[in-house]
Amino acid sequence: MNNEGGVRSGSGSVELRWLYSFLRPQRGAIVFLMLLSVLATGLALLQPWLTKLIIDDGLLASDFDALLFYSLCLLGLGVGATGLSGYNRIRHTRLSGSILFSLREDVYAHLQKLSPTFFNRQRSGDLISRMDRDVAEIQRFAVDTLFSAFSGVIGLVGTCSMMLLLSWQLSLVLLLIVPLELVYLKFMRPRVERKNRRLRERGADISSFLTEKIPAIKFIQSAGAEQRELAGLSQLNRSFLGDLVSLQKTEFWTAAVPALLLTASRASVFVLGGFWVINGQLELGSLIAFSAYLGMATGPVQSLLGLYMAWQRLRVSLERVSYLRQQPTNEIAANFREMPVSLEGAITVSGLDFGHGGEHALFSKANLSIGAGSKVGLYGPTGIGKSTLLDLLQRHLNPDHGTICVDGHDIALWEPAQWRSRIAVVPQEPVIFRDTLANNVRYRVPGANEAQVAAACQRAGLESLLHSLPAGLETVLGERGSTLSGGERQRIAVAQALLQKPLLLLLDEPTSAVDSKTEMQLVREIDNLFAHTTRIIVSHRPSTIAGADMLVTINQGQLIIEQDSASSEHRAG
Repeated sequence: MNNEGGVRSGSGSVELRWLYSFLRPQRGAIVFLMLLSVLATGLALLQPWLTKLIIDDGLLASDFDALLFYSLCLLGLGVGATGLSGYNRIRHTRLSGSILFSLREDVYAHLQKLSPTFFNRQRSGDLISRMDRDVAEIQRFAVDTLFSAFSGVIGLVGTCSMMLLLSWQLSLVLLLIVPLELVYLKFMRPRVERKNRRLRERGADISSFLTEKIPAIKFIQSAGAEQRELAGLSQLNRSFLGDLVSLQKTEFWTAAVPALLLTASRASVFVLGGFWVINGQLELGSLIAFSAYLGMATGPVQSLLGLYMAWQRLRVSLERVSYLRQQPTNEIAANFREMPVSLEGAITVSGLDFGHGGEHALFSKANLSIGAGSKVGLYGPTGIGKSTLLDLLQRHLNPDHGTICVDGHDIALWEPAQWRSRIAVVPQEPVIFRDTLANNVRYRVPGANEAQVAAACQRAGLESLLHSLPAGLETVLGERGSTLSGGERQRIAVAQALLQKPLLLLLDEPTSAVDSKTEMQLVREIDNLFAHTTRIIVSHRPSTIAGADMLVTINQGQLIIEQDSASSEHRAG
């Protein structure tokens, strides 16, 4: 697993400041909810006192008018507390959800800036687990747990104050247990943190397993590996359950010992207070009210104990989310220049050096010139850097040294999103979302109207598909285009490119999933549709790059050019 020591190595305060940046815009709503919590606590604290008055001034004093008055006051308090609780809950849910979504969107926005190299090293299930469970845990602490702790502090201060008014001697019993609880919690802290971290990793293992295996069910069935994969999931489930039970035992004892101490203190209060009531040193109503306040104090104390364990879970989640946020983005800080509206599409690669991290250099002082509107075939064995060159052209990766220019302009000086809007990509496996055909076609150009989408589909040769779909353009396609043929998926990618009207068209093994007849049709149609667009085609098939103006391969970090695709002579670019 990747090193995730960011929080432990001293960036915890940074992550807490990051969390606070999402709380600050909501400070008005937070203060309002705190005031509501204070009001709700005040209403709750009045109820045992009214019970005392009902018993001492009503029942024991045989005063029915006082009994009726205090009983009606108690009823009114109950109604008010119930209504306030419902309103508070609605406001709290709205605030909690708003902060959760903001946190998740911020992490997702950062992920969108990372290079493909990062995602190639990660398990999708683990990333999803961090985005879902860990971000939710951070939000729960920031809002739910802290509000619960705030209410707990207010409630504890209030109940202790009321208990001191009733009997300061009995109140000493509660104060004796606090130091014991603090010592015990300090002893349990590292155990809770360690087991929480292990459980998160086990949950990420299951998410990664399902993310990887579910899309491959058809292959698993073909290989007859159903039972083997089921056994693998069962093993992961058993490991998760074992760690879950272990964590539950630890958290049980972390909470149980303080709870037993509270119970012991409550029993002591009844013994000592009851003795004083019998001897006339304390009123019965006061003892009952005191015991009620002691019971009310138990909730705030438990909330504060819960804050302690929630803090341990927060540390683990912050650590896991921090790992994502600390990944360097692919964007180079610069004062981007405005990209010219009118460009021809001539590409010049000069002195290009690039290698993936510590790996050997894929490019070393490589040079290449491509004329505007040219068709370039890029070929060669797997792993020599063909797809990397396409990523460099799209600014998914940045050169270690050297430049890539379009019409003499360095693309590193343009805002990446603006530059990518001028590039269309037809990949080996086109990305098809579970959405309507129209929305899939207009994905790169979301503002395109229905007529434009229909025209792009017609030009891309999708008429037969449109006629076969029950709702035409509004038919919802299966996830990843599972119900479509390879040729249909490729034609959807071509329709996207047509709608985009690109300056540069990149085709990465565009015909690998189709038969030779469909391949010839697609290549011919792409050449006709994008005749004046600069095209770079990556392919292992000679037929796909036949007729290219230039054939290029990569050898020892150099871009080797064959000017005439019919020639066998090569020269270094």
